Amino acid sequence: MKILGIDTSCDDTSAAVIADGNSVISNVIHSQIKLHNPYGGVVPELASREHIRNIVPVVDKALSNAGLKPNDINAIAVTIGPGLIGSLLVGLYYAKSVAFFNKIPLVAVNHLEGHILSILLEEDHPDFPFTALTVSGGHTSLYYVKAPGDYELMGQTLDDAAGEAFDKVAKLLGLGYPGGAIIEANARSGRADAIQFPRAYISDESLDFSFSGLKTAVALYIDKWEKQGREKANNIRLTDIAASFQEAVFDVLIDKLIMAGKRSGVSSLVLAGGVACNRTLREKLTLRTIKEGFKVYFPRPAYCTDNGAMIALAGFFRAVNHDYADLNIDVRSRFPVKDIRKRK
Repeated sequence: MKILGIDTSCDDTSAAVIADGNSVISNVIHSQIKLHNPYGGVVPELASREHIRNIVPVVDKALSNAGLKPNDINAIAVTIGPGLIGSLLVGLYYAKSVAFFNKIPLVAVNHLEGHILSILLEEDHPDFPFTALTVSGGHTSLYYVKAPGDYELMGQTLDDAAGEAFDKVAKLLGLGYPGGAIIEANARSGRADAIQFPRAYISDESLDFSFSGLKTAVALYIDKWEKQGREKANNIRLTDIAASFQEAVFDVLIDKLIMAGKRSGVSSLVLAGGVACNRTLREKLTLRTIKEGFKVYFPRPAYCTDNGAMIALAGFFRAVNHDYADLNIDVRSRFPVKDIRKRK
């Protein structure tokens, strides 16, 4: 079975083809980073316009790289949410038109499910069940993953997502966009213990996250640091602020993932989503899981950021169960993963 996956949930136009649920034949991504960089974040209207310009060539290239034509595809999987409404509409309505013209079944996919299952695109992947942390610019959530399509939400952010906090702090420091990679690069030469920024654990038992307080603490520190003359202030450099902020985020992410793993009784943990590209986070989590007796899995960076391959994979599992969507289906800006288990 060959599945075409399309994702336009935010600012990347992506399409991919997978075969039999385990072989990525093609994976094409058009990034909009340069477009949004001057604004310090994604501008929704600009993002949707750029998707319109690129959806046709990106899908065509994905099919061409796979050596296929549309009528060679068994199903089209497309993200319907969560995400930016304007961006989602571009992908969904293009997928609908291709499906209708070529008489191909349409599969509606939850973007977060794509991230949860993205580890299955790797040859080395965990058996079910496992606990997954999806962490990106728009989402920070913990799931107990029993099987494809069977998930239990264990915790989520109550305000900012971790990736969003990275973007905001990078903007406060005047470093540009996207914040994750820039903060990581600066943190490498900084002291992670230079500043004791707060860790929001909410309560001893909670698996939820909160990063708004940390963001505010960093903003207040930067304001004071600027007024004191930057590096004259206790010899604190910009790189120290970046490293200390990053450490505060990672401590909470790792602690909560370990706690969720113990609570669900699994032996395997998965870290997915754009923030999972961070090498420092991967190294810290790997060391911690060794001590705690877990095995941790990471998708390669190309499968951590938004991509059509993970959408095609999620669509494959639904397609084998003939769980297809009507052509009158619409997008959803908010779309909890648990909703995908509801059947007609």
